[in-house]
Amino acid sequence: MTLPTPQPGVLDIAPYLGGDSRIDGVDRIIKLASNENPLGCSPAAKAALAAAAADLNRYPDGGSADLRAALGRRHGLDPAHIACGSGSDELIGLLCNAYAGPGDEVLYSAHGFLMYAIYAKGAGATPVKAPETDLVADVDNLLAAVTGRTRILFLANPNNPTGTYLPADAVRRLRDGLREDVLLVIDAAYAEYVTANDYSDGADLVRSTENTVMTRTFSKAYGLPALRLGWAYGPAAVIDVLNRLRGPFNVNAAAQAAGVAALEDTRFIDLSRDHNTYWRDWLTRRLRDLGLGVPPSAGNFVLARFDGPDRAEAADAFLRARGLIVRRMAGYGLPESLRVTVGTGEETERLADALAEFMRPE
Repeated sequence: MTLPTPQPGVLDIAPYLGGDSRIDGVDRIIKLASNENPLGCSPAAKAALAAAAADLNRYPDGGSADLRAALGRRHGLDPAHIACGSGSDELIGLLCNAYAGPGDEVLYSAHGFLMYAIYAKGAGATPVKAPETDLVADVDNLLAAVTGRTRILFLANPNNPTGTYLPADAVRRLRDGLREDVLLVIDAAYAEYVTANDYSDGADLVRSTENTVMTRTFSKAYGLPALRLGWAYGPAAVIDVLNRLRGPFNVNAAAQAAGVAALEDTRFIDLSRDHNTYWRDWLTRRLRDLGLGVPPSAGNFVLARFDGPDRAEAADAFLRARGLIVRRMAGYGLPESLRVTVGTGEETERLADALAEFMRPE
């Protein structure tokens, strides 16, 4: 008997594992593993979600028209150049399926988002990593890694898990150095948290080129990861391709309604950014004072670097025994590191105090 066989490369994929939420035997958990917004989400989004319950017997708007219009108003973009998805992850996967296949290569920086490689392999393409410099995506290394088979270059900016980012002029140099047939995808999932004045989310490059796409999400600053909502801004030809490939009702009605309300509540986003900036900088200073390596972060997390993998593993076990869940980074090629989400003030202080206890000489 011959059983069904998946396409080549599928069984080479290591499934993506999200951050843990439970610890056996521990009642109170402080989860700082998944870069979630510790302030929750906008009250307006909650109200819109509750109101959407009245129409659960109806299909959602397949084109997410109201959501795209709200995104256009919020960011000054043409809604016709926006496609919405079940998280930005879905759109990243659709781009791989549309523009890469067997014999092609998908390029990204060494410690980029794990889903780039997973989606590339799922499309039959080969994922390729370019070395970073001091945990920062290196434009010259990325361009040197481009071959005749390169079809897509993913740039997470800011990058998860390092927290580092490339300024706008460096991203422009990257685009200018690529062939016209290479699609540059700027994954700006953490853009709302960036306060640097030399940063761009990539929308300017999308407007001025025909081969650049920006992806964004409601899972981070907007605090809506449970609803799985993301969007892409791109040239008309790329958006047309995404609309041909996506499911006819890929974004549910509740997510659309909550997304529109969240976009209109600019006060909540400002509050989330201000909270994150204060506590991220506080946590960075505190962990550095403990002797840990912490690169500057533009996201809602910091990367804590220990003397080696064993020390990081021991720190993780120490924290978990106290109900604190952070994210180990071995899967990202950083086995000596733990990624720590910025929590509430109390959560962040408890995490720092626990690490201080761990680092204290015996």
